[in-house]
Amino acid sequence: MPTHPIADKYGSFFNLAREHQVIFYYMGYFSQHIVAAMADAVKLQLEVTGVAGPTRRKLFSCFIEMAQNIVHYSADALTSPTQREGEVRHGSVCIRRENDGSFLLLCANPVEARIAEELRGKLEALRSMTLDEIKQAYRKTLREETPEGSKGAGIGLLTVARDAREPLEFDFDAADAADGAPVFYLKAAI
Repeated sequence: MPTHPIADKYGSFFNLAREHQVIFYYMGYFSQHIVAAMADAVKLQLEVTGVAGPTRRKLFSCFIEMAQNIVHYSADALTSPTQREGEVRHGSVCIRRENDGSFLLLCANPVEARIAEELRGKLEALRSMTLDEIKQAYRKTLREETPEGSKGAGIGLLTVARDAREPLEFDFDAADAADGAPVFYLKAAI
């Protein structure tokens, strides 16, 4: 009887992704060019599958913010940590359709312990805010100067929290840490 070593080894991953209705998954190195290519694929897939315009917009903006956070803050980098242009950093992002037709966006990447504590504080504060408070904070942040040490306008997590249909979920896993950098997990339900 013939064996199927490729199917035996990778078939379970393929079937698990199909079972969990994964419509997009990428794990590897992220750069601005890779994010742009992924964004094109995600945008087209959402259009072709008939996802409603408002949901498409929310999914797309959250996807971009999550991918950008990996490019800017992942501790696993091929480029120098001080490099501010042309960064190439490691992480993963996943978009999954739920049985009720809603979507989950998930991302993961290692972060420096100092950044993990900053993220924890920001995310715990976001989880305690109402949608109106999140929208107010978003508008306020747009008017302010870019925070010191930030590689964006400081609105990424606010954007994701604003577009999510429930509070963001997050975790830090020190057991998966590489070189002392815990892995940051973020989940947004859209």
